Order: sequence, then C-alpha cells, then structure tokens
Amino acid sequence: MEFFRRAEGQPGRLGILPGTFNPVTVAHLALARAARNFCDEIVFVLPRVFPHKEYTGATLEERMQLLDEVVRSESGFSLAVAEAGLFVDIAAECRQAYGTHVRLSFLCGRDAAERIVEWDYGAEGSVAEMLRQFDLLEAAREGDYTPPSSLAPGIQPLPMAAEFGFVSATAVRAQVATAGAWEHLVPPEIRNQVRQIYSRGTVTAKD
Repeated sequence: MEFFRRAEGQPGRLGILPGTFNPVTVAHLALARAARNFCDEIVFVLPRVFPHKEYTGATLEERMQLLDEVVRSESGFSLAVAEAGLFVDIAAECRQAYGTHVRLSFLCGRDAAERIVEWDYGAEGSVAEMLRQFDLLEAAREGDYTPPSSLAPGIQPLPMAAEFGFVSATAVRAQVATAGAWEHLVPPEIRNQVRQIYSRGTVTAKD
C-alpha cells in the first residue's frame, strides 16, 4: 500500500473506503464523514488493478489528484493506492501498514454490501470468514439492506442523509457528457478539474 496522504496517530478502528472514484463525489465524502463517528481514521483506497474492470477514461493519476484535493482539508482522512482491488487483499495491505491489532471496517453502500454477501466465492463460509477479518459499515443506498441473521454481527448500519443515496460517479460522467447539471454532485474544490478531465471525448458515462 502506497500512501499519498496519511493522518497522524494510530487508529483503533480504521474505516476503509475503496472505490474507482471516477470521479470522487459528494456521496463518497458524506460516507467518509459519517463513518468518522465510528472510526478514528478513514483511508480512501484506489486500487491499481480492479477485480472486474480496467482503467479507462480518467487515469489513476488524475483520480488521485481529485481525491487529494478533497482529502487534504479533512481531519482524520488518509489517501492510499492498493496493489489489488478485492476487499481481502486491501485488508491484508491495511494490516501490514497499520498493524495486526487495528479493527478494520469497510465502508460501503447497500448495493455493495449485497454484492459482497451474495457473491459466489466458490467455497461455503467464505463471507463469514471475511467478516471475521473485517466488518462492514453499510449506508442505505436506494433502500435498506437486511443481511442474513448469521452475518448480521459483521454488518453495521451507517446512518447517512438520504439525499446522497442517488449520487453516483456514473451520473456525473453522464451529465458532463450531455451538458447537464452535475456540479452539485462533486465537492466544490474539484469542479474545475472534473470539468477539464470529463469533458474529454475519451471519457464516457460507461467508463
């Protein structure tokens, strides 16, 4: 794990926010801020390699620049690049960076929590094993999520304003591409950079 910005101190509980951040949105920022009520530090993690997609459109360097603009003004926020994109791999990198005694909590929306729980990992009990290594802080996103009772102890609801539930990076890219209103979807300090990057013809809503 390569840190581009790291908060001071050693957290007892670390909130991990992984993503493609294409681009970072006000929902990402709201999720991280909400998690600060539960976690001592939040680390935004951008993988060098995604498990199910490739880098297209905005480059890793451009996404990191946008993230850095957002993270630098927030207390307790860190920014890092991970070598791999699976939660178990990111957790292992965080353990190496922060030590074995830190509690790891991945931040995610309802849709991501469902994918994690319902994914076919090829072995029975894989999800339960993952949730012994880390837990999930899950924010309602276009609806609430009720996990299986056996997994519920490892999935904690994360209260967050409903207005952010429908914000997405896909919507930002689509609105930029069609000259729609998108500025309210990204933090104000990066709007000019987002306009420059996502107005290029090489970046589309599907990226």
